[in-house]
Amino acid sequence: MRVNILGITVDTYSMQETVEQIGQAIASQIPIRVVTANPEMIYASIRDLRLKELINSAEIVTADGIGVVWAARRLRTPVYERVTGIDLVQALFPVSNAGKWRLFFLGGKPGVAEQAVYRVSSEYPEIVCKAWHGYFNSEEEPHVLEEIRRFRPNLLLVGLGAPRQEYWISEHPRLASVSIGVGGSFDALAETVVRAPKRIQDLHVEWLYRLWKEPWRWKRQTVLPRFVFKVLWQRFFQKTP
Repeated sequence: MRVNILGITVDTYSMQETVEQIGQAIASQIPIRVVTANPEMIYASIRDLRLKELINSAEIVTADGIGVVWAARRLRTPVYERVTGIDLVQALFPVSNAGKWRLFFLGGKPGVAEQAVYRVSSEYPEIVCKAWHGYFNSEEEPHVLEEIRRFRPNLLLVGLGAPRQEYWISEHPRLASVSIGVGGSFDALAETVVRAPKRIQDLHVEWLYRLWKEPWRWKRQTVLPRFVFKVLWQRFFQKTP
């Protein structure tokens, strides 16, 4: 089941169900795209119709953040839990290890994805990993694509930032069985950026912790009240398709 949030249809899957869906796609070798949709991306799609079409055409669209979970509840089709990019990636590692999957990490500053691969491989030695940074230009891109195709990943993790990563994945289909836009997850995996303590994550105010650590992000956070207003407008004044 999906819930329509400002024109974006978000899956109501739990984390475990999302992992199972991805596992089935890899087992069947049917390429799919996974979009982790946060309030900022959903709000941006109101004016960016191409982005809206791109998100809605993905096989899996997860609720990335408590703001999306809140919106789904207000629209009377609750999702079970938030499924953020970093949490989904970490939930996939044990399954990847058991299945000896091949994972390609694409994105981040030079050295970050490589450090993420090093840490993941140390904990999950059965995963076959390869990395490439996200600072490649149009002339270098054919070489990057050839590296991915040669590696033949089961799972392609693209951390180019939203919505660039979503456009990039859509423009380069069939590079892997499953392709996921994961934002800044490589920084967290490499521990170049420290996530909020678990108790803060459980309180669903990780965004506030990150704003405290990175105050220059305040302009991005101004989307949240506008997102809330739009959701309430949809709830009370619009008929959801």
